[in-house]
Amino acid sequence: MKNDIQSESAALLTPAGALTDGFHLVIDALKHNDIDTIFGLVGIPITDLARLAQAEGMRFIGFRHEQNAGNAAAVAGYMTQKPGICLTVSAPGFLNGLTALANATVNCFPMILISGSSEREIVDLQQGDYEEMDQLNAAKPYAKAAYRINKAEDIGIGIARAIRAAVSGRPGGVYLDLPAQLLGQSLDAERGKKSLVRVVDPVPRQLPAPESVQRALELLKSAKRPLILLGKGAAYAQADADIRAFVEQSGIPYLPMSMAKGLLPDTHPQSAAAARSFVLAEADVVILIGARLNWLLSHGKGKTWGGPKQFIQIDISPTEIDSNVAIAAPLIGDIGSCVAALLSGIGSGFPKPSVDWTGAIMERRQKNLSKMAATLDQNPSPMNFHSALRAIRDVLRTRPDINVVNEGANTLDYARSIIDMYEPRKRFDSGTWGIMGIGMGYAIGAAVTSGLPVVAIEGDSAFGFSGMELETICRYELPIVVIVFNNNGVYRGTDINPTGGKDVAPTVFVKGARYDKMMEAFGGIGYNVTTPAEMTEALAAAIASGKPALINAVIDESAGTESGRLTNLNPQSSATKK
Repeated sequence: MKNDIQSESAALLTPAGALTDGFHLVIDALKHNDIDTIFGLVGIPITDLARLAQAEGMRFIGFRHEQNAGNAAAVAGYMTQKPGICLTVSAPGFLNGLTALANATVNCFPMILISGSSEREIVDLQQGDYEEMDQLNAAKPYAKAAYRINKAEDIGIGIARAIRAAVSGRPGGVYLDLPAQLLGQSLDAERGKKSLVRVVDPVPRQLPAPESVQRALELLKSAKRPLILLGKGAAYAQADADIRAFVEQSGIPYLPMSMAKGLLPDTHPQSAAAARSFVLAEADVVILIGARLNWLLSHGKGKTWGGPKQFIQIDISPTEIDSNVAIAAPLIGDIGSCVAALLSGIGSGFPKPSVDWTGAIMERRQKNLSKMAATLDQNPSPMNFHSALRAIRDVLRTRPDINVVNEGANTLDYARSIIDMYEPRKRFDSGTWGIMGIGMGYAIGAAVTSGLPVVAIEGDSAFGFSGMELETICRYELPIVVIVFNNNGVYRGTDINPTGGKDVAPTVFVKGARYDKMMEAFGGIGYNVTTPAEMTEALAAAIASGKPALINAVIDESAGTESGRLTNLNPQSSATKK
């Protein structure tokens, strides 16, 4: 980590009487807090900011669309616990980035969206400036916090506030508004240097109350069918060793949410992932670690959860407790401190779950795994989701260090249950909102942040939201392999226009599209595969090359179901015209 002197820009090391400006102070303030990468897209008024950042030793990764740059910044924040930085132009560029900012806030990823903006005096009187927009107020409903800096001498404190807001407590997205006039403001260099703020202890530990810990332990002791449920917040906390020790020393079965996969290997004997429906319905006490009882968990009620049960919930935000169902034992604090307290409290005499409970889970798990294995072993022609994913699974099993990005409807649903993860913070997907379009942004962010290869498993519809970033991947020569599951449409490519007209059905794409040719057009490697064997060969070769690559995986166009596993959320018209 650079020391303070090294991280300050050359503009601040000039003789007495020299000047600095808003551009340099923004860069210096970021570097002063060990932030070394910016994701964004240049234009008025921030082009020089990007140029100067690069000249001062920061890495600037330029995108083709601001939403994808924002998604890259968000996933970088998730991986590092430092706010990822997204830089955009004003108005439309800001709005493009705002989607990613909102998604980061919902997912609790620390991110700062920095946007240039029009001059306040014109915006406030609505006089019609270039790309005029009140961006600060537009951002507020979708961000954890939003600030505007109007004076160059406030840049240091403004960026410090944004950093602290993004990472403290429940992390989230922060908007920082930089009017064009601010960037050009000059300031005495020495005064500018003194205005910088290095954020001290931005994420202080928040210890749970001892009585809350004891209440949770007593409830766990009384449980006959306990279950640990791990969410992506548990992965973000980077308390990996204590979480694993708590699971193993307690002997309690655990169920990982999709982005928590890998906190313990998916092949761990206590994993109940293959018996998900059974354990959710049958458990009597559930401890939530970094997970929320939102739609992804059926809000903690209904037939998914079977009979009555009691919940222990670890969360840093007290307002999350009782949001859907009563929480019998809330544990308010940071995840690392709460898990450490539980681990200390269970001791050597803590009662293990009964063999009846663990045995029933193991029986159900083995039954489901055997059923899945039989499905995966089939080799239909053309390929379906299962046979293609089996080939991908077998290659990725040999490279547990690889980052996996996954989005789509059926592509996401099947991949998260078939592709095993072995290390934490290696799987990135549609998250809490369940949105499409995160693919190439997350892939680029993960590759840049980790320096490790990425395999992005994409539905053809989901890929379309960010596909132009193939050029970005090639421009920066990133080791990203994109796999497009091509079944000619949204969900599937078999729908027909009922009128018999020339236009295709709303869910249908161009038949036989060759997405691999897109990658080749930008200088990457393209593969077109139609069998699992070809998939295995192509994926292994693409990873080994270390170069940008895209595999166009041709699958049965009838494979897939409407809306994937979320069919119940997609209303169907029952009206008939007379």
